[in-house]
Amino acid sequence: MKINAKQLFLVDAVGAILSAFLLGVVLVKLEHFFGIPLAVLYLLAAFPCFFACYDLLCYFLAKKRATFFLKGIAYANIAYCILSIGIAFFHLESITYLGWTYILGEVLIVGLLVRLEIKVAKG
Repeated sequence: MKINAKQLFLVDAVGAILSAFLLGVVLVKLEHFFGIPLAVLYLLAAFPCFFACYDLLCYFLAKKRATFFLKGIAYANIAYCILSIGIAFFHLESITYLGWTYILGEVLIVGLLVRLEIKVAKG
C-alpha cells in the first residue's frame, strides 16, 4: 500500500484532534487519576490544536511542496513528544502510573507516525 503525503496530513490531523480532545476534555475531567495538573493538560492540548490546523491547511493547500511541509509536522511532533516527556518528568511527584501510561502511549503512537512521515517525505 502506497501512502502519500496528503493522506498523512489527514491521519496526523485526526490524531491531533483526538489528542487535543483527550488532553483538553477527558483527562481534565479525570485529572486526579492521571496526576497531571490542569494547566499542563491545557498547555499540552494546545499543541495538537495547532498541529491539526497546520495539517488541514497543508492537506488543502500544499501541492508541489507537500513533502517539505510533511517534514515540518514530523519535526513539530518530535518536539511535542520531547516536551511531553519533559513535562512529565517535571511533575514526577504528582503524575500517576495512569498519567505515565497516557504520556508514553501517546509518544509511542506519535513516534510511529513521525517515522512514517519522514519515510514518505524522503520518498
